[in-house]
Amino acid sequence: MWLAMPFLGAGICCLALEASVQDSAENPVGTARATIEQWVETRRIISKEQRDWKLGREMLSERIEIVQNEIESLRAKIANAEESIAEADKKRAELIEENEKLKEASSALDSTVITLEQRTSELLRRLPEPIRQRVKPLSQRISDDPQESKLSLAERFQNVVGILNEVNKFNREITLTSEVRSLPDGSSAEVTAMYIGIGQGYYVNASATVAGVGTASADEWIWTPNNTVAADIARAVAILKNEQLAQFVPLPVQVK
Repeated sequence: MWLAMPFLGAGICCLALEASVQDSAENPVGTARATIEQWVETRRIISKEQRDWKLGREMLSERIEIVQNEIESLRAKIANAEESIAEADKKRAELIEENEKLKEASSALDSTVITLEQRTSELLRRLPEPIRQRVKPLSQRISDDPQESKLSLAERFQNVVGILNEVNKFNREITLTSEVRSLPDGSSAEVTAMYIGIGQGYYVNASATVAGVGTASADEWIWTPNNTVAADIARAVAILKNEQLAQFVPLPVQVK
């Protein structure tokens, strides 16, 4: 548009000169004056259009420079975004891989804790009553159906470890407890029970007339009445209570 304007002004000037030539025969002086005025006006128009074109070119150049700077800025932002996306994709892939490994490990641990819970439950059925009562707060947390357990994997492992620690501690000790035993004749008697770990136990009443031997079977703890060893069991109990001097006391032991 700016280039077209000088040519337009030149065209106007030519038309004016042509009209002046036609009138020159009638008034040469007036015609010369008009021609000069028209020429001056034409130069003014051309000069103005040149200034406007130069100004427009400068403005256009500045605008082009601004747009080019914006384009470069956008390109830089796009490059940064692509780099960030690539880094995020890499991190996401690493997290997915790590998550898969954790799932595999969790699945293996889940299978392990189920086996431990089942074997611990089987062990509990064979234990003497005192240790079963001691670990009852923990054993009650073992679900009959492992799939319905509301405990986390870590809590389930801690639960099993807690039970086994108590059982192991009981197994290293000789424990005396006061209990009530049912007798073969249907009556009951208060006795002192002596447990040697979790594998062997004895009981005797205060008068040393009623006695029995206990041991673990495949499914439960079993007491077997045996009054013939009442005196020996009573002597062993007295030694443990520091009521008699230590001595060798023969007691029946059932080994399976």
